[in-house]
Amino acid sequence: MSNKEVKAALKSARDAIRNKEYKEALKHCKAVLKQEKNNYNAWVFIGLAAAELEQPDQAKGAYKKAIELEPNQLLAWQGLANLYEKPNQIDVKGDLADVYQKLLELYESGDKQKWCDVCNKLVELYHQEKKYLEVAETWQKLIRMKQEEGAEKAELHQLWKKMIQLLKDSTRNQDNKTGQLLLTAFEHALNSADTVPGEDHQNLYRDFIQCLSKFPHEVARLEKACHDMMALYPTVSYPLEVLCLHFVHSGTLSEKALHCFSRLLEMDASSGPGIIGFGIKCLKEKKYKEAVKNLTEGLQKTDQCPAAWHYLAEAQMKIHEHRNAVLSCNQALEALGTPEGPNLRWKNLTLQLKAETLIKIADADAAEEAIKALEEIVDASNDPVVSALRGQACLNKGLMDQASKISQDLLLSHPDLAEAHALEGFIHYSQKNYEQAEKSFLNAIEKKAGTAEYHHYLGLTYWFMSDETKKDKGKALTQFLKAAKLDSYLGSAFCYLGNYYRDIAGDKSRARGCYKKAFELDETDEESGTAAVNLSVELGDMDTALSILNEVTGKARPGTAKWAWLHRGLYYLRTGQPSQAVADLQAALRADPKDSNCWESLGEAYLNRGSYSTALKSFRKASELNPGLVYSIYRAAALEQILGKYENAIATYQQILKKTENYVPALKG
Repeated sequence: MSNKEVKAALKSARDAIRNKEYKEALKHCKAVLKQEKNNYNAWVFIGLAAAELEQPDQAKGAYKKAIELEPNQLLAWQGLANLYEKPNQIDVKGDLADVYQKLLELYESGDKQKWCDVCNKLVELYHQEKKYLEVAETWQKLIRMKQEEGAEKAELHQLWKKMIQLLKDSTRNQDNKTGQLLLTAFEHALNSADTVPGEDHQNLYRDFIQCLSKFPHEVARLEKACHDMMALYPTVSYPLEVLCLHFVHSGTLSEKALHCFSRLLEMDASSGPGIIGFGIKCLKEKKYKEAVKNLTEGLQKTDQCPAAWHYLAEAQMKIHEHRNAVLSCNQALEALGTPEGPNLRWKNLTLQLKAETLIKIADADAAEEAIKALEEIVDASNDPVVSALRGQACLNKGLMDQASKISQDLLLSHPDLAEAHALEGFIHYSQKNYEQAEKSFLNAIEKKAGTAEYHHYLGLTYWFMSDETKKDKGKALTQFLKAAKLDSYLGSAFCYLGNYYRDIAGDKSRARGCYKKAFELDETDEESGTAAVNLSVELGDMDTALSILNEVTGKARPGTAKWAWLHRGLYYLRTGQPSQAVADLQAALRADPKDSNCWESLGEAYLNRGSYSTALKSFRKASELNPGLVYSIYRAAALEQILGKYENAIATYQQILKKTENYVPALKG
């Protein structure tokens, strides 16, 4: 076949392809290849025809052969790109990206429009594959090309905005280089905006700041962006809110942070981040109740702020709201998820705080949960304070051997650690080894004098050690006073101060004040509540006694607060108010249906009200529960007599006289 014939055959192949006669085209090409096996155009036409005949492998082979022959010719690369772009082509995205890269190289010095079209396709391909770094670098090349061509500012602005859009999901699996390119795109977009200030520009600034807040290492850039936006948009609170949450999360309360909190609250008194900031300020100033109030309110208005939940738990712990503090720790941990970087620090701090709080609850279930929390702390084995907490949790769970082992190890490895000596003290105290406990708590106080719990336990040690140490003003009393001064929310310290003033010093008025304070701090402390009421009665101050009882019964759920219902019922009984007495004594019995004395008092109340049949049932119930209650048996007999059941009455009187021959009321009856 002559050169002329080759050209004619290639023309026939081209015409056949144009007429969609692909098999015919293949025949012409094969004829050419028999003569010239390295004919570039013949291989390209085979690729084209085979692709149309749904023979992708043959098409790919033909294009690759053509490329091998002339790597810098466009046709084969274009054909290969068209082949790979077909929807039936699977697992070719990597190959297609390489083809696009080559096409960019070939178009660069020539057709700029086609270069831009291929560039767009390549970016779209990388975006589908979530290859964000390649997206960013390729799109930047496109922008550079447009800049070299002298594109208008408005077109460049749209291109930078498009780059932001393409990279907006990249912050989830952030690599530093992509992140920097995204932030650069924001800065270019902001600088190229037409209307400043304006709504679009403001929204773009907001997105930029939100993006910056996801980068822990871009603190300076975040602060600058917030201040720049505040200067441009002084009535918009968003940059201040981001800045406040940034300070909350940083865990430092600088003058700059305080200024930011107060400025935000001046602008918007209902701003969640501002209220949270104020709550943290209250916590640092030891205004714990105010801190709890503000942090709770701020968190209701702010999404996902784990640091604020941690601060709330800390404030709740300070006022001994231990169960609420555990719930707040759980909220913080849920918000943190599976953290890295600075969030990992918050997770460790929160787990430790949760464990401390659970240990204060001091039951076996809470101890088990505390041990689990401590196990989750990263690098916990290297922290002696965490080890001491684990020892306390083991002690609460009754694992004495494990607690003792941890204590001994800590005292050897960290002899100057207050928590190590305190743990030893708790173990001795639980075993009633009071003399050893005293030494341990004195050592702990020497290392860390400002811990109320150590003084309180030393006070308890003296209280139970002997009558001498209990009565010695310089021992138990001094330690309880120090504990109460260091922690004004420690109800137990005030309860024992009440015990001291009542039982040792004989000062009823001061004792009553201490019990009242203890009960105000912990409304579940029945011992303090009962003592405050009894002492108020003894001091002739029924108003105080009743106000305590009214407060407790007003809040009590059915079947609870028996002591308060019983005390108030007996008061109504003494003061001739039998109907109120009946209601309160019934409420007391709902809490404890087996209290024979309570049934006896209820019988007395019914009797005073004139409800004889019900009174009779109550006295019978009392004597069933406690056959030794002679008064109840006598009252039942007397009521049978009143109700005309004489035979029953006589039998009951005789029953009493068998046990107590000279029981005068029964003889008289």
